[in-house]
Amino acid sequence: MRLSETKFYVCPKCGKAMQLRAQKEDSGQVLNGTLVCGCGETFPIVDGIPDLTYPSELAASDLEAKQWYDDNADSYDENLHLTFETFRENEDAVRSRLVQRLGLKHDSCVLELGAGSGRDSVFIAEQLGANGRLYMQDLSLAILRKSFPKLAGKRVCTEFHVGNACHLPFPDKVFDAVFHFGGLNTFSDIRGFFSEINRVAKVGAKIVVGDENMPVWLRDTEFGKVLMNSNPLYRYELPLQHLPVSCREVKIEWILGGVFYVIEYSVGEGEPFADLDFEIPGVRGGTHRTRYYGNLEGVTPEARKLAGKAGAKTGKSLHRWLDDVVRDAAARDLKSE
Repeated sequence: MRLSETKFYVCPKCGKAMQLRAQKEDSGQVLNGTLVCGCGETFPIVDGIPDLTYPSELAASDLEAKQWYDDNADSYDENLHLTFETFRENEDAVRSRLVQRLGLKHDSCVLELGAGSGRDSVFIAEQLGANGRLYMQDLSLAILRKSFPKLAGKRVCTEFHVGNACHLPFPDKVFDAVFHFGGLNTFSDIRGFFSEINRVAKVGAKIVVGDENMPVWLRDTEFGKVLMNSNPLYRYELPLQHLPVSCREVKIEWILGGVFYVIEYSVGEGEPFADLDFEIPGVRGGTHRTRYYGNLEGVTPEARKLAGKAGAKTGKSLHRWLDDVVRDAAARDLKSE
């Protein structure tokens, strides 16, 4: 493989541009070299594949996962079909439907994390044209190499790199879609993962992620107990508490026998919009914001009842009457100082 897009990568530690130190081939591509950042980090390029893993010393769960894929890369494709056969599902159909959720265009720029041996990647590549771009990342170079033959000959430009999905080597807001299926449960920093994919995705970009999970309504059934005993990964909980506030139109579905969750959403900016300042009609009145920030010390039930009667007599909402009374009394007392 030969790297051609070094300028697109940034340092996964500090987010700054890196300097390429390498001998370029006549084609302008890079076979071997180094990417060096001013912050002191250095990342090797071997056989055209940059290793942008950060930190260099992985957390225990990430290191364990990397080691497993390194050790099982040669047999991975031979055994993966068993999961789909367990539930009498067609693997290609399932993967195709997952990719369809991304709503890709021929010129989309897509990031696939945990790309593995490329079993989902081929379906993504088929949705992209010559002007599209597919960036594939995995923590294990051994398993990522298994994807090379599957992507060879595809019309879309494909870039491969090794890296940690919790520390992505890309600038902000560059991808039209981000895809990850399988392996998320064991990430050492799931909150960091979601924060990163939302950071590198454009506003409006579609995100699709998923992994094993036995839903709560099936955990006490024979079905659930047998499967969780066979594969402990089914015991992991949904990672909803880790989603950033910038997630919009979030959808959750269980597929593949009902024991794999899929979280699908689009990326927004900051918190969702709501008009918190319109006057709410009715006896109580006020706005959403004043009801939250405008709480004062409690009064006696008798005072509360009198305020309600006075507000009704003047035709004001309770909020408006109290706001006027407090302002008038405060102005009078402050003036007397």
